Amino acid sequence: MKTYLLKLQSLGVGVGLTLGAVMVLSMFAWTTASADVAVTKHNLGSTGLVTVPIGNTYDGTTEVCVFCHTPHGADSSTAVPLWNKNLAALGGYTTYDSLGTSSLDGAIAPVGSVSIACLSCHDGTQAMDAVLNAPGSGAVVATYTAGNWTGGNQTAGQLTGIANLGQDLTDDHPIGIQYGGGGLTDGAPTGTTNDLDFVAPATDLINGTQVWWVDTAGGTTDFREKEDMQLYTRLDADTGLTGGPQPFVECASCHDPHSEVQPMFLRISNDGSAVCLACHIK
Repeated sequence: MKTYLLKLQSLGVGVGLTLGAVMVLSMFAWTTASADVAVTKHNLGSTGLVTVPIGNTYDGTTEVCVFCHTPHGADSSTAVPLWNKNLAALGGYTTYDSLGTSSLDGAIAPVGSVSIACLSCHDGTQAMDAVLNAPGSGAVVATYTAGNWTGGNQTAGQLTGIANLGQDLTDDHPIGIQYGGGGLTDGAPTGTTNDLDFVAPATDLINGTQVWWVDTAGGTTDFREKEDMQLYTRLDADTGLTGGPQPFVECASCHDPHSEVQPMFLRISNDGSAVCLACHIK
């Protein structure tokens, strides 16, 4: 809410808003986000064929959000809100550090945080309709089987081709890696990273958690926006490291799963390698 109010202030909205007004504005923002995902390839329901001609669709439901989120009975082992899918065992992935490259100076944590949620479809191990709660049922199910899949890069709802990253992640950008080789924690949230070839991120305390982001939205660094490169706060207990909560790079650092304004769900255009150069000083 703090971030949202700061956003409102930047748009010239006074801070004397009533709670009801804030709720209405919040609902408007949520509705806009919902409309965005409905016209992307992440709309896997039957309406996806209409809005996204080149995408995978399931004719068993018109719902859009159900393939990822559920209002009740979600998997609480992931940091992603109300996640509606089973997650793979964290130790089942091979990560970039196994290559032994000398240029890798950030510690890599076990796959988790928001990345494990993305991989619940994109590692290709289970069908996209393998959800905890079927559409409208409120019941726990193994696989929702009321329809059929159509579209490319899938077989019976299981991703194939470029969308299937697999569980060997050594040929993909590192995820679950300390941003900038470490050096920033909730006790020392500002300043430079250990690796000076990285842009110093912006930071703020939101809902009691120190968060970081790389400003790419073109606005003020006083608040985090969807077009900024998001860094994800992970805890010692989650990463096996010490030093306290600190920023990590995850799948959703560069990709916004709810908006396909840019190709490949990137947060900003990659013209001139802008996505890479947002974080890397080269």
